[in-house]
Amino acid sequence: MNLFNLEGRVALITGGSGVLGWSMAKGLGQLGSKIVILGKSNVEERVGELQELGFETIGYTADVLDKTSLESCREAILQKWGRIDILINAAGGNKAGAVVQPDQELFDISVPDFQSVVKLNLEGSLLPCMVFGKVMAHQQKSGVILNISSMAAQLPLTRVLGYSAAKAAIDNFTKWLAVELANKYGEGLRVNALAPGFFIGKQNKSLLLNPDGSYTDRAKTILSQTPMNRFGEADELIGAVQWLCSDASKFVTGIVVPVDGGFSAFSGV
Repeated sequence: MNLFNLEGRVALITGGSGVLGWSMAKGLGQLGSKIVILGKSNVEERVGELQELGFETIGYTADVLDKTSLESCREAILQKWGRIDILINAAGGNKAGAVVQPDQELFDISVPDFQSVVKLNLEGSLLPCMVFGKVMAHQQKSGVILNISSMAAQLPLTRVLGYSAAKAAIDNFTKWLAVELANKYGEGLRVNALAPGFFIGKQNKSLLLNPDGSYTDRAKTILSQTPMNRFGEADELIGAVQWLCSDASKFVTGIVVPVDGGFSAFSGV
């Protein structure tokens, strides 16, 4: 019996057109899952890349903060494949105004930007859970939800105020939802979260890399606190995603799994 077999299951990834979301989608496709990519841009390109790898994939341009848009996607998915078994909430992001820059103080924070970051990362996970999780709870009595947390939730990072607050809320929401769904709909519904450590992407590239490609002082500080002494690669999330989304973790719900090169284990001493 192959506990990692996802043949016949439908996996939906919000933010699936991003680097990390696309990598997670690829990992589930490797186990036989049908893939649905939701994103705000580059959706067709990402769908094409997954199809070239031999994965059955569809995609929709959608806003995770627009419930009506998500509901339209849900109906299209159900019409095509009849079910939704896995939801990964990989959509998220940050804004400069929600970060205390080196020459700023807390009092300079943009409240609208702070609210926007919390809304995107928290409500942008809540609404997909409401829309797509309803299928799992009411029609199937089974399904897996995987939220994306961050090291910024467990060990708040200097300067990064809005994002840290939002991801801390994701940790709490994940545990709350795991209990809520199991209590009301049974053991077939599970909710967990993945907490990536430091990966270099579009959003943080300028913070971690100088124009010449060398590490910034902030990057060097991060690496000094990471026992593996390097940044993560997107594909290194795949193993944890495959475990949490498959029957290999059938008795696992309500946890946050770090994939961080040891960052969360290191006291700095």
